[in-house]
Amino acid sequence: AAPTPAPAPAQAQPAAPAQQQGQAAGPQLINVKSEPSQADWTKVCGKDQGSGTDVCYTTRDFVSDNGQPVLAVAVYDMKNAATKQEVKVVRFLLPLGLMLAPGMRFDVDGKEVTGGKFAVCFPNGCFAEAGGVSNELMTGFKKGTTLNVRVQNQTQREVVFAVPLTGFGKAFDGPAIDPKVLEEQQKKLQAEMEKRSEDMRKKLEQQGSAGAAPAPAAPAASAAPK
Repeated sequence: AAPTPAPAPAQAQPAAPAQQQGQAAGPQLINVKSEPSQADWTKVCGKDQGSGTDVCYTTRDFVSDNGQPVLAVAVYDMKNAATKQEVKVVRFLLPLGLMLAPGMRFDVDGKEVTGGKFAVCFPNGCFAEAGGVSNELMTGFKKGTTLNVRVQNQTQREVVFAVPLTGFGKAFDGPAIDPKVLEEQQKKLQAEMEKRSEDMRKKLEQQGSAGAAPAPAAPAASAAPK
């Protein structure tokens, strides 16, 4: 019977110090800025053919000071004329390496906090969302300054991403983007990402030695855009 309870203390002991360290350190604030290739928030609309629901989402990508992708925010506004239902959902694409079980929280300018749950993770990040968002919160999004997205890292320290809301209200209440303009934006964003990938590859090659190590990196990187 001795081996059975042994794993529990082993798992519990590291967790407590990590939590204490996270609490003692306080939240880590990370300011992000809008993706340079996106002039503003983008509103995209369409109709779900199955349910007949009109779906619009207002979205924007955000990067770090050195231009690396950090997160994306999308606010969905779904209306069904037949059932007279209207639902708003806030979705986030967040970095990998976060604690998933605690979920995430967000607020506008430090006011009422709303909780959200992680849904699924992919190689480029993890999706989280909060459904049934109130009209009051939407008013906060439109009139507020900063969206604070709160998560926990692997040491259970709170990380707060400060997301600027400038221009959100105008885009949310305004007309949807022209599909051709959207396609052009997506092409521009893809080209920008490929350029960054190429710049990073060259930087790694320069940092590496002149031996065999950097050589395999070239074909791997060049194959990625294809």
